[in-house]
Amino acid sequence: MNTTISNNGLPKFTQATGSSGNGPSTAGANPPDATAAAPKADDQVRLTDSALALQQAARAGDAPVIDSQRVERLRQALADGSYKVDAGRIADRMLALEQQLGGTGKA
Repeated sequence: MNTTISNNGLPKFTQATGSSGNGPSTAGANPPDATAAAPKADDQVRLTDSALALQQAARAGDAPVIDSQRVERLRQALADGSYKVDAGRIADRMLALEQQLGGTGKA
């Protein structure tokens, strides 16, 4: 998968070379050579599965799918008091999430 990263309209900053100290450098005052700014043919970007999932979730036009019938059933169950909370299931899923996030897991 090839992914192109653009500067999204942000200014391009050149890295000063040969400058000593923390002050501004005059080396970056001249525009860079066009060949120096061109990407190399063998440059690659690899995105993790998490980054790909975030990218898919952030795409414009991807509306979340809402099961309106299920929402209405849950709303009715809450209203009439028949909705039951499974505390053990919630605890198990919270522990699984903690392990995914790099926590220590079960205490």
